[in-house]
Amino acid sequence: MKIHLVVNKLKMTDMSELKGKVAIITGAASGIGLSTANLFAEHGAKLIISDVDKDNLNKLEEGLKKKGTEVFSLIADVSRSEDSRKLVDKALEKFGKLDIAVNNAGIAGVTKPVADYPIETWNKVVQINLSGVFYGMHYQIPAMEKTSKTASIVNVASILGQVGFPHASAYVAAKHGVVGLTKTAALEYSAKGIRVNSVGPAYIDTPLLDALDEEAYNGLVDLHPIGRLGKPEEVAELILWLAGEKSSFVTGSYHAIDGGYLAP
Repeated sequence: MKIHLVVNKLKMTDMSELKGKVAIITGAASGIGLSTANLFAEHGAKLIISDVDKDNLNKLEEGLKKKGTEVFSLIADVSRSEDSRKLVDKALEKFGKLDIAVNNAGIAGVTKPVADYPIETWNKVVQINLSGVFYGMHYQIPAMEKTSKTASIVNVASILGQVGFPHASAYVAAKHGVVGLTKTAALEYSAKGIRVNSVGPAYIDTPLLDALDEEAYNGLVDLHPIGRLGKPEEVAELILWLAGEKSSFVTGSYHAIDGGYLAP
């Protein structure tokens, strides 16, 4: 009987890692953002979730509320600085503080060599994937300085924030930029109680890959020594660790979650 009580107590503690914390998650309607929102909710966080996908964002919000999570959703395009400001304003309005931000929203762009890459697509990919992270932190950090004693920002980069990849110049450049931006922000604000880290997922089995045929999908699998693609839930677990106090001495770092992709 005593053993059962101890086990139950441990389970309750393990699932309350973010109790009382307020978190913003962008790109929350699918994939890594969706899994992160669900995991944060399980661990007691209060959430501001955003995406440009209204239907799936509303579905997520409704599902989380049914489970008892305090959550508010906003349709937000992170390439617009004003939308990033509104997310922070909503967190302060509804919860009075901001402790965690997961800057996850991103797009892949097209596959073209540099000389053929459409300039308008370049601008869009860089604006969402890199400027969107900057806009987020630009507004998140002042709010964290004022309202949180121990804050954490997690920026979702990529394995392609470390290496090149043919025909993906905009995405590769933007994700390299996210890694550098993360390190710079960490140097500037970690002493003020705000940790800033990035994660680098390899190819993750999300709706972004739904358009691939079987041959292309298997080709991606072959790039990973572990023999499979990653799961969004696995990336969410890493983000949870970086967001919580168990990683309190970790800042300014890049964490690959890549099934061995970067090992060779």
